[in-house]
Amino acid sequence: MTEQFDAILIGSGQANDTLAGAIAKTGKKVVTIESKHAGGTCINEGCTPTKTMVASGRVAYLARRGADYGVQTGPIAIDLVKVRQRKRDIVDDGRTRNEKRLNGENLELIYGLAKFTGPKTIQIDLRAGGTRTVQAEQIFINTGLRAAIPQISGIDSVPFLDNVSIMELGEVPEHLLILGGGYVGLEFGQMFRRFGARVTIIHRGHQLLDQEDPDVSDEVRKILIEDGIEVLLEADTAAVGSAQNGKDIQVTVRHSGDTRTLTGSHLLIAAGRTPNSDALNLAATGVATDDHGYIKVNEYLETTVPGIYALGDVKGGPAFTHISYDDYRIIQANLLHGEHRSIKDRILPYTVFIDPQLGRIGLTETEARDRGLNIRVAKMPMSYVARAIETDETRGFMKIVVDSDSEQILGAAILGIEGGEIATIVQIAMEGKLKYTALRDGIFSHPTLAESLNNVFFNWTDAK
Repeated sequence: MTEQFDAILIGSGQANDTLAGAIAKTGKKVVTIESKHAGGTCINEGCTPTKTMVASGRVAYLARRGADYGVQTGPIAIDLVKVRQRKRDIVDDGRTRNEKRLNGENLELIYGLAKFTGPKTIQIDLRAGGTRTVQAEQIFINTGLRAAIPQISGIDSVPFLDNVSIMELGEVPEHLLILGGGYVGLEFGQMFRRFGARVTIIHRGHQLLDQEDPDVSDEVRKILIEDGIEVLLEADTAAVGSAQNGKDIQVTVRHSGDTRTLTGSHLLIAAGRTPNSDALNLAATGVATDDHGYIKVNEYLETTVPGIYALGDVKGGPAFTHISYDDYRIIQANLLHGEHRSIKDRILPYTVFIDPQLGRIGLTETEARDRGLNIRVAKMPMSYVARAIETDETRGFMKIVVDSDSEQILGAAILGIEGGEIATIVQIAMEGKLKYTALRDGIFSHPTLAESLNNVFFNWTDAK
């Protein structure tokens, strides 16, 4: 028997979690289908748990630096079981709150695996057993991503970790090998180094964080090396296997013209993400995907089938919770309020939660020059910032790209203490279409990190 709803939401990540309630408030009958946990990646496997553990790593880092501040702390020990439990408690709280939001008047949450059996018909293989079949004219797909497993000889023969399973370890690895130099690999690498593990990052590209300017990436690499992390760039992983002792993992790497074998106690795969679209049987609907499985959408988030929308990471593009939430706002504005909002030309911020943070907004210098724009670049080390000096957190630099003709800010990379927060101030100026001089000449409290936005614009890279 097919059950009729006004809207079906597949996945309960940031976009659908909020959208379900908004649609239900209009009196429409809404069902959300979730295959794993209420709240999606962010609450369960992404932002919330990782940043909770990053915070524990920072406390360990500061405790070891106590003597630098005149504070004697003694030997530092890591109780990873307690770190893990703190993470679990926070995740459980968020998951419970999301579950409650998805059940209520006009709202139903079903746990199970969804797959299309017709253009607007979905069969649910229930977690508790059995099936249900539901149908609606409006369907919203928000199924997210999972770790991509690279095609490497022997990879299936070893017990590798991904971004989810590594957070369930009860002991600090002796030597953590990481395949991938993106934000997942860097955040976990620095975190576990601070917990006491030896860490080696193996990256195929010529720089970490491939999308960043070379000077930003190089500064990140220097910071990680300073923290005691081994970084191998332009390193091609040829094979993975078990060590002779039957316990450790060996990774064969081609690097700098040589082939070498690295031995570690644990292996983390952080070599990209893949969309959770393959189990949906999209062929039954006519919804198109690209060659990587990302669902194709127009600028209003509608797929190739009218009435079916894709939100969040599964549609490709920047895979961040705040982007998913903005997708919700676009759908809400257009479908519930008759507006005409689009994802076109929206400003996309993000922060890489290494320490110091890398806050990013807008164009990189490389992107601006590739577009042929007439630009100036302001760049200043964090060692020029009074607040950073006072807190002894002077690693990194600020870099802001300005249009020479309009004097408006095109983008920024803030690699420094609370870099994400400083970048947000720059973003507000960009969204208000302010000239850079508004930040240069603004009066900010002293000594704050925001005050650095006065001084950075007196440090132009093209200054004579």
